[in-house]
Amino acid sequence: METLVRVTDLTRRFGRYTALAGLDLTLARGEVLGLLGPNGAGKTTCLRVLSGNLAPSSGRVEIAGIDLARNPVGAKRLLGYLPERPPLYQDLRIDEYLGFCARLHRVPRARTADAVAQAKCRCGLDELGRRPIAKLSKGYRQRLGIAQAILHRPRLLILDEPTEGLDPVQVRQIRSLVRELACDSGIIFSSHVLPEVQAVCDRVAILHQGRLVSGDHLATDRGTLVWRLRLAPPADCAAVSALDCVAQASPLQEEYTRVVLKPDQGPEDLARQVVAAGLGLRELTAERSDLERVFFDLIGAQESA
Repeated sequence: METLVRVTDLTRRFGRYTALAGLDLTLARGEVLGLLGPNGAGKTTCLRVLSGNLAPSSGRVEIAGIDLARNPVGAKRLLGYLPERPPLYQDLRIDEYLGFCARLHRVPRARTADAVAQAKCRCGLDELGRRPIAKLSKGYRQRLGIAQAILHRPRLLILDEPTEGLDPVQVRQIRSLVRELACDSGIIFSSHVLPEVQAVCDRVAILHQGRLVSGDHLATDRGTLVWRLRLAPPADCAAVSALDCVAQASPLQEEYTRVVLKPDQGPEDLARQVVAAGLGLRELTAERSDLERVFFDLIGAQESA
């Protein structure tokens, strides 16, 4: 699978405060990577650095093999970015704004009309081209923000809270759009809504205090599952954590242990390594829809009652 984005040892400091510390990420073409973390974890800083709007203190960002620091124009031609607050001009109409954005993205003049029409169609703005942006609802402003990000058909699309302010029908439409866009692009999808991330993303990276909470990304239910492991007593959670295929292990009641596997690892790897370690495998079952529990386990917080 083609590696579209490679982030190596990325660090960003603001004076004495370190917002990002030694971040390593990869993103493949056709993949949707969810970026999660509590407030202050460094998500927005990470997205600003990846989009070229903020220089890193150290480290390297490559987009399709192009170094973002050494060739920012070449790298930025390959990406589209929707910040948390869409960059809209209230005094323009939708068509005027998208035409202006097309020029910024250096879309050839002969292709501008088609590019604008396709972006509007994908985002449900077909009939609204002459409407002033100042009169748009919050949901339609989000749609317009996505439209400006995909005008030039970018290879990398960075979306910061893309479904904020949308009603359930619009959220479903945006989910379908993200999966459609992922056919040709790699997507980084940041959201505070865990079910939303779980529904649309292939993998998840969780940030806490500027660091990945483990050296690996977690898979959502679209890919690898979280597993519930039952061992012969006494259950040894530390021994499970030490297995090569395990990203995170936490004890449950009785002989049970919750296990999150590393990328590209499956239950057969877990079963084989547990047996080889002599831990007494008695049961191995999948835990579905468990991203919220894993999130709180990994950031060291307690789930609400």
